[in-house]
Amino acid sequence: MALLSVEGLRTHFATSAGLVRAVDGVSFAIERGEVLGLVGESGCGKSVTSLSIMRLVPPPGRVTAGRILLEGEDLLDKDAEAMRRVRGARIAMVFQEPMTSLNPVFTIGDQIAAAVLAHAGGSRRAAWERGVEMLDRVQVPSPRERARDYPHRLSGGLRQRAMIALALAPGPQLLLADEPTTALDVTIQAQILDLLRRLQAERGMAVLLITHDLGVVAELCHRVAIIYAGRIVEMAPVASIFRQPLHPYTRGLLRCLPHPSRFGQPLSSIDGAPPDLRQVNGGCRFAPRCPHAVEGCRRDEPALAERKPGHFVACPVVTL
Repeated sequence: MALLSVEGLRTHFATSAGLVRAVDGVSFAIERGEVLGLVGESGCGKSVTSLSIMRLVPPPGRVTAGRILLEGEDLLDKDAEAMRRVRGARIAMVFQEPMTSLNPVFTIGDQIAAAVLAHAGGSRRAAWERGVEMLDRVQVPSPRERARDYPHRLSGGLRQRAMIALALAPGPQLLLADEPTTALDVTIQAQILDLLRRLQAERGMAVLLITHDLGVVAELCHRVAIIYAGRIVEMAPVASIFRQPLHPYTRGLLRCLPHPSRFGQPLSSIDGAPPDLRQVNGGCRFAPRCPHAVEGCRRDEPALAERKPGHFVACPVVTL
């Protein structure tokens, strides 16, 4: 049994301008100890997928269909109190901008200690020492002093490390990392990626890494799911995606990356723009931008199908 199975997830937002189908039939599974990358451009449904798993979708959004199974238990069946016990203890989340996630009026140590007390109990002193230990584990210098600092006293890189320490202190089985390095400079990004790789290996923890950066996926992930306009269009081991991408959208994303063989040439781009998620009415959502689309692509929504062992793609005209 997979640690996490997401089956037919649909999360929609009822707005005055119409129904926005932000996530519209997403399915994937994460095994224990696996790092799965969820990749796509801005507005494709990556973050809404993670918030749906955590049951933190803001109004007017709501999960309208599907199942989210954690070790066989459907999180969508749990009441608010039961879900609070799941968050932190079994699933934790690291956001891309920790300054909006950390409480500005409590010290870093107090916030980590509160998470430990909420999920593991014990004395406040022991919880504080656990917080100091976690800050040390994520390589925050002078962790005992930094534990007494407020978030605004820390740099962006140290705040992200503190956010990781806060997420991991209760010992979750699954970490959702939503663009954890986007707001950081390149040097700090590399340090945070190395930290996540080390902690994941040490703990045998599963990770859902949400990103638009295929370079980060190559560094950290075992498998990758490519999401476009609220639906997964390709899912495969990372090596297979980079060696032989099958979906035209995935191929387009890879052509956008700098490569030594194209030195001096302008970067490629994908023609067109993503669809308005209020106006998707069947057919492949990438068809208007796809150079290989045929009439059937615009009429019928393609399902994910296994074209090679472990390599799934939602495209009827793809060639191996």
